[in-house]
Amino acid sequence: MQEQENAWNEGDLNGFMKHYWKSDSLRFIGKSGLNYGWQKTLDNYKKSYKNKEEMGTLKFTNKSLDIVGEQTIFVIGEWNLMRADSLGDLGGMYSLIWEKKNGKWVITTDHSS
Repeated sequence: MQEQENAWNEGDLNGFMKHYWKSDSLRFIGKSGLNYGWQKTLDNYKKSYKNKEEMGTLKFTNKSLDIVGEQTIFVIGEWNLMRADSLGDLGGMYSLIWEKKNGKWVITTDHSS
């Protein structure tokens, strides 16, 4: 998740998305409901954060991590975006399911609010 923070803070959404499962079955649950797909998730991020200023500085704080099995981890945490006063800071909670796919740990489900 540190790599995701770093990519985000460099304004690199594609780099941020490298840790999501590149599949049409990726699930992202946010304020607009349930969406499926890696590309749809990237498109939604690009629509919501049009430039580095809007992206701000991201900080993840994991609150709990549960190993569900050899191939699955469940993470709950808090996210914060520090942005210019004119844009205002944002923050919320997340729950993530990480799964090992083809030897690589990726997020298969993200519920962020």
